[in-house]
Formats: sequence, structure tokens, C-alpha cells
Amino acid sequence: TVVSFDFAVAIVPLWHSTIFPPFFVSGAIFSGFAMVVWLAVPLRKFYGMGDLITDKHMDMCCKVMIATGLMVSYGYFCELWMAWYSHSEYEWGTSWQRMFGPYGWSYWCLILCNFVIPQILWVKKWRMNPLILFFVSVVALIGMWFERYVIVITLTREYIPSGWGRYAPTIWDWATFLGTFGLF
Repeated sequence: TVVSFDFAVAIVPLWHSTIFPPFFVSGAIFSGFAMVVWLAVPLRKFYGMGDLITDKHMDMCCKVMIATGLMVSYGYFCELWMAWYSHSEYEWGTSWQRMFGPYGWSYWCLILCNFVIPQILWVKKWRMNPLILFFVSVVALIGMWFERYVIVITLTREYIPSGWGRYAPTIWDWATFLGTFGLF
């Protein structure tokens, strides 16, 4: 939450919000449980750990993912609501750019991955299916990556039009990104 406090005191549109600390914590729990499920599904299958990691454990992990995923989605809704309700042209303009600007695809991928697809976990029959669990957890992890991408990269429209630009990854950006997979 230290980074969220840094964001919350910034003057950047959509960043200076008191909802950031609980938003970041619930996002960390959401992605953490998605990682646990993503690791637990193959462990149960390939190492015969079904007696140690039971269906009840997986069910509870999915319920935590549902709860924290809804908290994260509530944060997305609050950002939009506060941008609209504040009548700040910078807040609403940034929200509009985030949804429909050059990086709008990343925002809608974020909503799809972190809100729409995890709703599958409401159905108990699907929560008990290892393939569906694996799929939903991978999608949630991708969605949380898109969240960080949206928070930082989509802020290409500053207060002065001469500062407008678009992000294009360099070879070093790709190397760093791919290196994180090797590090993991």
C-alpha cells in the first residue's frame, strides 16, 4: 500500500484517490489467490496432492477470488463514478481516454479479465473443475498485469497537448518483461 499512498497524494488525474490503498490490497489478495490456484491445480494433478490440497481448499480459494475480484471491480466503478461526479474535466477526460483512447483495448481487457470472466466462479460445479479453475486463475493474473499497465501507461494525455504522446516498448522493455518470467 506504500505505492498506493504515493499515487494517492499525486496530482495526476485518477491517481489522487483515497480508494487506492484498499484497492491495491484487494488487488494483491486477488492476484495472490489466483497464483495459488494456478499453482495448486497442477500440483494436485501431477504430484498426487489431492489429499493435501482438497476440493474444499480450492473452493475456499475461489470464494476469496470472487470476493476480492468484486472489491477490485468496485474500485474500477468508484474511479469512474468519482471522475464523473467531481465534474473535473481532467478526471473525466482521463477516464474517457482510458476507456476509448488509443489504449482503450487494454482497459476493456482489464475489465474482461478481472470482472467478467471471474464471475464463472459463482457456479459451484465450475469451481470444482480443475481446467476451469486453471483458466480463470490465468485470466485473473493477466488481468492484474493489465491493471498495472492501465494505471501507468494509459496516462498519455497530460495537461498540455504538447506533452501528449504514446508509449511504444523498446527492446529493453521487452527484455525486462521477459526476464521477469525467467526470474520467476
